[in-house]
Order: sequence, then structure tokens, then C-alpha cells
Amino acid sequence: MKPLHRENHLIERIGWLRAAVLGANDGIISTASLMVGVAAASTNSSEILVAGVASLVAGAMSMAAGEYVSVSSQADTENADLQKERRELAEDPESELAELTQIYVRRGVEPALARQVAEQMTAKDAFTAHARDELGLAEHVVARPIQAALTSAVTFALGAAIPLIISLVAPTAQIAPIVSGGSLVCLAVLGALGARAGGADIWKPTIRVTFWGAIAMAATAAIGTLVGHAV
Repeated sequence: MKPLHRENHLIERIGWLRAAVLGANDGIISTASLMVGVAAASTNSSEILVAGVASLVAGAMSMAAGEYVSVSSQADTENADLQKERRELAEDPESELAELTQIYVRRGVEPALARQVAEQMTAKDAFTAHARDELGLAEHVVARPIQAALTSAVTFALGAAIPLIISLVAPTAQIAPIVSGGSLVCLAVLGALGARAGGADIWKPTIRVTFWGAIAMAATAAIGTLVGHAV
């Protein structure tokens, strides 16, 4: 008999993958959009560069803080549910066993077998069984605030660096179209890579992120043009 092999499921990546894709997308879109908007209002390359650097720093800090607060709130809710489950297991284990049995029955297991499975799962580790099967909390989906914050900040900064680097090598008069075009290409590549890492079809995410990136850049370019002419 062959030994059981270790399966690596794509869902195990969901925690860091979501934060990474979100951070990189935001870094490219927000920084490129800001730079394109400033370029539409001013031909001063130093002003465009300062806007890009400010976007990188402020955006990375904002992403880190936002992800940490958001995921910490999720973690607090998860912990509260887990503590509640611990109390219920300590105070009324028989009701919890019946509850676990009904969970398996609703999933299609015969009542007698469901009771037997619930008893065996409870004997091995009642808390883990209830956390997973009643609350839907497993190790690979539990909230990790620090991981989410660091991943978002780093990937935002990396994404924001792309339009900055493009602006440094682009002619001043052509910064807006070159930054826009280069950033959209990078967004498309990022969308495809994120989809591939998550095991999804690459076309929908690629088109989606490129489309909304183009909308954001067009909007800020239009506003920058109006402001530049008004001033």
C-alpha cells in the first residue's frame, strides 16, 4: 500500500494571496493614476515624481494600517466565537455532541453513522472539530493581521515602484501616456499571475483589473487636465 501523499490545496494560499494581489494592484493603479493626473495638470517632471513617491509611501502605510485594523477585527470576531465554543463544550458537552451529529447528518451522513463520527471526532479533539465543522474555521483560513499588513504594504510599494521607474526613463512630454500604457501592461501581467497562483482562469481577472485601472487613470487625467487649465 502506497503511503498517503501530501496534497497542497490552492485555498491554503488565500490569506496572503488576497493581500498581495490587492496591495500590488492598488500600488500600480493609485500611483500611476496620481502621476498621470499631475502630469495632465503640469509638465514639471519633479512635481510628477514627488507625487509618485508620496503616493508610494502614504499608500504603503495606509494599506498596512487598513489591513491590520480590518483583519484584526475579523480575528477578534473569530476569537470570540472560539471562546464561546470552548465554554459551550465545557458546560454542555452532550448538546455540543448532538449539534455536531446534526451537522454531519445535514451533510448527508446517516444519523447512526453521523453520531459515531461525531463521537470519534469529539474523543480526538472536540474543540478543533467544532471550530472546523460548526464555525468553518481552519488553520489555512484563520485571520492573520500582521501577515496581511506586511504583505499589503510590501506589495503596494513594489506595485507603486513600477510607474515611478517608468516615469524616470520616459521623456517628460510623454510621461502620461507612457506611464499609463506601461502600468496597464503590468496590471494585466499581475492579474494573470494572481489568477494562475489562485488556480483560476487568467482571462477574466486580467481583463477586470486592466479595465478598472484604465478607468482610474482616465478619470484622474481628466481631472488633472481640468484643474491645470483652471489654474
